[in-house]
Amino acid sequence: MKKNTRRNFLYTAGTCALSGLLFTGCKTLDTMNKMLEVVKIDAGPVSSSQVQSLVKTGQAVAKTFESFTPEQEYYIGRTVGATALGRYPPFNNPMANTYINVLGQTLAAASDRPDTFAGYRFQIQDSDEINAFAAPGGFIFVTRGLIRCCKDEDALAAVLAHEISHVQGKDGLRAIKQSRITSALTIIGLEGAKQFGNKNLAALTRTFEKSISDITNTLIVNGYSRTSEKKADIAAIEILNRVGYAPQGLLEMLTQMQARLKPGTPDFAKTHPSPHDRILALEPWIGPYIPYPQPQPRLERFTKYIAWV
Repeated sequence: MKKNTRRNFLYTAGTCALSGLLFTGCKTLDTMNKMLEVVKIDAGPVSSSQVQSLVKTGQAVAKTFESFTPEQEYYIGRTVGATALGRYPPFNNPMANTYINVLGQTLAAASDRPDTFAGYRFQIQDSDEINAFAAPGGFIFVTRGLIRCCKDEDALAAVLAHEISHVQGKDGLRAIKQSRITSALTIIGLEGAKQFGNKNLAALTRTFEKSISDITNTLIVNGYSRTSEKKADIAAIEILNRVGYAPQGLLEMLTQMQARLKPGTPDFAKTHPSPHDRILALEPWIGPYIPYPQPQPRLERFTKYIAWV
C-alpha cells in the first residue's frame, strides 16, 4: 500500500470508527477516499449537521467502549489489521487460507458472537514467530510458526477459538486509552456547531492513529491481561465443545508451544502467559491431558491443506 493511500486509509478508517456518523456508510476504500474529497486534513470544512452528529456519537462513545457500533469496530479492526500485515506479511497460499477460513467460520458460528459487521476473516501470516492475535471486528491472524505447534485440526481449532473469544469479548476495543477518546471529544466540544479547521482535523487524525497504536501495541507488543487470556481460554473450551472438537487440543497445542518458544523473542511468550501457567489454569476445566481420537477425514484434510505450512 502506497504511503499516501495508507495515510488516507488510516485517517478515514479512524474517523469512521471514533467520530461516528461522519463517515457512516463507508463500505469500501474507494468510497472512503471519495469522502475525503468533502472532508480533508488540509482543506474543506465539516458542516454544522455533521458536527452535531460527531458530538452526538462522541457523547455515546465517551460512556464506554461498548458504545462503538459494529461498523465502527470493523473500521478500527481493518486499520489494525493493515498495520499488523505491515509487520507480518500475509502467507499467500489460497488452499491454506481457505482451509483456515472454513475452520474459523465454523468455530465463529458456534461462539456467543457469531456475527460481526463484515463477518470474521482469518489470515495466515508468513512468519516463523509463534503468534496469533485478533483485531476488533473479527480480523484474526495466525503465523506459520504457531500453526507448526498444532499437530492436528483440534489443536488448530483451539488457537482460532481462543482468538474468536477475544473478538467475542471486544478485548481489542478495551485497549484504547480513555484519554484518546477524551482528547477527541474535547476538540469536538470546543468546536460545537462551528466548522472544523485544519488544526483540529489534524489533531483528531493524530488521536485516531494513536488509538490504533494502542490496540496494535496491546496485540503485538504488550499482550492482554492474564485475566483476559484466561477468559479467552475458557470461552474457547465452550466453543470447541459446541462444534465437537476435543478441548484437550488446546493442551496439546500449549505443550508443543512450550517446547518451541525461544526466550527473548517477540512472540506468544511475550504477549501471553506462559504455556505452563495456562495449562495449569485449564486443568480444572479440562482435566489433565489425555490423548484424544482424531477422525480420519479430519486428519486427512489437516494433512493436505495445513500441516505442511
